[in-house]
Amino acid sequence: MRAHGRSRRRAACATYLLPQAENSARWARHLTTAYLTRGCGEKLSGDQVEDATLVVSELVTNATRHGRSSCRLRLHVDPGLVTVEVEDASPVHPRLCSPLDLDEGGRGIVMVRELSQHFAVRGGPGGGKTVQAVLAAY
Repeated sequence: MRAHGRSRRRAACATYLLPQAENSARWARHLTTAYLTRGCGEKLSGDQVEDATLVVSELVTNATRHGRSSCRLRLHVDPGLVTVEVEDASPVHPRLCSPLDLDEGGRGIVMVRELSQHFAVRGGPGGGKTVQAVLAAY
């Protein structure tokens, strides 16, 4: 017997392991743009891809710089949502800073939170953490 109703499409997902290196954020931006424009199976606007790429760049930069480890980038695309998760080995949660006007850094997590519909940090079983940002696919 078949169940009646609408069939749900499975979420598209990609996972990338990135080294603790200066160019990891650049690679993450490239991989994210390629996946969201050609590989995820959903039609996203240029603004959506740009927002997700900015979030990925900030979170991967934080993970490789402050987490002092390689990181795992996961991208989930559901109808209406793009979820970015970055996992690293550090248990230290990112913190919101109040940078001075001329400071070059310190605004990343503020931007990520502003672009996100939902933002969370979860501890991992091995002592690390996963930072998750969910963006509306508008």
